[in-house]
Amino acid sequence: MRQGKGESPCNKTTEGIAWLSFEGRETGTSGQTPDNLTGRWGMQGTFYIVGVGPGDPQLMTLKAAKILENCNVWFVPSAFENGGSMALKIASGVVSREGKTILSHRFPMKQVHRGELPDPEIKNAWQEAAKIIMSSLADGEDVVFPTLGDPAIYSTGFYVCETLQEYGSPFKVEIIPGVSAIGASSAAAAVPLCLGDERLVVIPATFEDERIRELLELSDVIVFMKVHKVMERLVGLLEDLGLADNAVLVERCSLDDERIWTDVRQAVGQDIHYFSTMVVRKNRCA
Repeated sequence: MRQGKGESPCNKTTEGIAWLSFEGRETGTSGQTPDNLTGRWGMQGTFYIVGVGPGDPQLMTLKAAKILENCNVWFVPSAFENGGSMALKIASGVVSREGKTILSHRFPMKQVHRGELPDPEIKNAWQEAAKIIMSSLADGEDVVFPTLGDPAIYSTGFYVCETLQEYGSPFKVEIIPGVSAIGASSAAAAVPLCLGDERLVVIPATFEDERIRELLELSDVIVFMKVHKVMERLVGLLEDLGLADNAVLVERCSLDDERIWTDVRQAVGQDIHYFSTMVVRKNRCA
């Protein structure tokens, strides 16, 4: 995370909770607390970003379940207006929603390029989410944000956390790791991610072909996320590089309708689900 001038980005307590406080940046917030929170800005609640795993509720950690149980406010992400939340479905498979305040919020499924200004629709969704969360935190409520897989890997939760920081007042945050789709897909396909001195790279499959070629040359194992819309192009590239036989595609990992494609060519032209991960190893394992 970025550090403000002369500030430490976080100071750990013995409970493993960080206090975060950052100066406003060029994001439209200017470090200003929303008017409806002025005078209430105690931020007594804690913001939890909790990884709930790839899909099977049994893969959710004990700590994640405990925090979901203890928090009365669940802030759940959704990709569609009035749509369901996969993270909520997973969490509810372990912890009852009874008596919980469920706040569903839509986050548009658009690309984010780090170092560049985000799409206004995306930025607005982050800011609206931050305001809703801050209101609960200021009232002394703990808020939990369940996120698919592990929060450290392409999670909307961190964008929300950064947006909260941009308002310029301190708040408590704790990140709870989860089983990633990367690790779960590796296990489902019985294909190791890296062994010995192998180099591992994880990238979105939406990268340009030349960037993918460069990374394949530099890496021993490459994991592609977000492959569902680019299968034809990606498989064609792997064919050109002689690596199509070294790839395995795992679709809807850990769920009842999980599919494993050991010949990724057969997946071209199919209706591949968004929850799909491809692992390519230069050196195939026996």
